[in-house]
Amino acid sequence: MLVLWIGGIWAIGYVAAPVLFASLDDKQLAGMLAGKLFEWMAWIGIAAATYLLIYRVARDGAAALKTLFFWAVALMLALTLVGLFGIQPVMQSLKDQAMPLAVMQSVFADRFARWHGISSILYLIQSMLGLLLVWRSGLAR
Repeated sequence: MLVLWIGGIWAIGYVAAPVLFASLDDKQLAGMLAGKLFEWMAWIGIAAATYLLIYRVARDGAAALKTLFFWAVALMLALTLVGLFGIQPVMQSLKDQAMPLAVMQSVFADRFARWHGISSILYLIQSMLGLLLVWRSGLAR
């Protein structure tokens, strides 16, 4: 479950989304498709994190609360929730307000870029935490 989640984060964020923007002339379409991929990945992350946290508590009891794994997964879940339910609605609202223009050709470009930057930083933190967890899980075997 962990590798599925983290692999998806890396594949979508650092392979699929850049390929969309590099390959499609219509950047608005590329952004819409990338946004859908990130949304799907967020739901996969919510399911995976919930499962992993419940599994660890069921397996280890209160001792699970003393592990890096538990708190890293909990932080990744929190970042996912902030992105999906906090940042993405703001970015979508800016896109909607910009219509019929693309948001980056509108008066909302600076605000959108700021929120996109925040989202990207949170995604990078999540990616690095995930990489750490996968690496440490491999060492534990």
